[in-house]
Amino acid sequence: MSKIELPSPFQDQMRELLGEVEYQAFADAVDENSKTSIRLNPKKSPLIPVGSQPVPWCENAYLLSKRPSFTRDPALHAGAYYVQESSSMFLDWILNSISIPKGVYLDLSAAPGGKSTLLSAYLGDEGLLVANEVIQSRAQILKENIIKWGLGNCVVTNNDPEHFSDLEGFFDLVLIDAPCSGEGMFRKDPKARNEWSPDNVQLCAARQTRILDQAGALVKAGGYLIYSTCTFNQKENEEMIQFLVNEFSFEPVRLPLNSQWGIRESSISADDEDFYGYRFFPHLVPGEGFFVSVLKRPTDTYSFDPKKSKDFKHPFLKEIWKKDSEALDEELGMDGTGKYYSLNDSLFRVNQSFVPHFEAILSALNVRYFGVELGKKQGDHWLPTTAWAMSTLPKEGFAKKDLELEEALTFLRKQELEQNNLPEGWVLITYQGKGLGWVKNLGNRVNNYYPKEWRIRL
Repeated sequence: MSKIELPSPFQDQMRELLGEVEYQAFADAVDENSKTSIRLNPKKSPLIPVGSQPVPWCENAYLLSKRPSFTRDPALHAGAYYVQESSSMFLDWILNSISIPKGVYLDLSAAPGGKSTLLSAYLGDEGLLVANEVIQSRAQILKENIIKWGLGNCVVTNNDPEHFSDLEGFFDLVLIDAPCSGEGMFRKDPKARNEWSPDNVQLCAARQTRILDQAGALVKAGGYLIYSTCTFNQKENEEMIQFLVNEFSFEPVRLPLNSQWGIRESSISADDEDFYGYRFFPHLVPGEGFFVSVLKRPTDTYSFDPKKSKDFKHPFLKEIWKKDSEALDEELGMDGTGKYYSLNDSLFRVNQSFVPHFEAILSALNVRYFGVELGKKQGDHWLPTTAWAMSTLPKEGFAKKDLELEEALTFLRKQELEQNNLPEGWVLITYQGKGLGWVKNLGNRVNNYYPKEWRIRL
């Protein structure tokens, strides 16, 4: 298959940005094969891939020597790792190198979930993440990946940025991974070259301006805003930072860098200060094209710190009272830090520490999923969910069956497992100790409860 030429105006743009000599190295790199990288889920004790190399700016992340058949690896479906482009994993270095305080975070354009799962891992039990996606079909994919990641510290929402107006000053961190012209993906997706044009760059810049105009005020006093794109041009990068600083009050954040990483720092003059941007070029780093900038909200700006409602009311969600919550904790072997809600008779668990924030989110946004859905309880019996199976929460009182590879693939195809060595009743199915879902052995047959919309077809 013949390669797709880079558009002439794009070539001119990159020559101006890099110079003629370096442009040739860039153009050669764009026609090379992309490198595959994964980020491990630290809460699921995954194995380090044999023959891999660490991603230098991200803990628990690795560059693979070759791309395997991920669909045939049950560990991927169990949320033991996430396949993510290595440049975008630089978010991990940002969080850790400047020790961004844990609290309530927002990933405004979150699908399919790479950066959201990274934020979720960073927050652990000390924070709450709102993972938002405006497009409904993509929000469904985001929900699936959040469930598989399994940490239970996320709320998945499906909203336009303008719907967040009631949450100004609410978030300790706002990540805007903005929709862009995709110049950084020309190697990974050569067909994207045909879709690029100067007019599309202008269109993307206008869309980014609208998003930033809504999102800039969402950061609380002392909080952080991270803006990123997978593109190179200044119109979608430096000019967006200038717009943001001119519209809102922000302070610059400069990141410590290892010079051997090949990341290029740029200085952005805005409001009589120097702000900073960081570019990843495929001829300099083991990843795709990427741009990111970090800004901090001054401590004298507005903060919205919600209080727990004494009379919580919601048209669909019911609060489980303290006595019943304590009984559930004891029954399920939980640690007492959770709060339970009921939706359509199904029980959900969220972190007790962030209940006021969660209830404020419920009142403002279209919530698609939250915490961990445990399932329905009928008398003394549970109808457990796949989300519970894949979560890191305890599963007290259930039998478990760890499957070998081919058996696990049979389960993921939603086919019936052999009854041999399966106890009767509900059985938690695991692979390498990580939850995949449930079966129910009825004695004469085994029902597979893996979601049909998730089943693999290989």
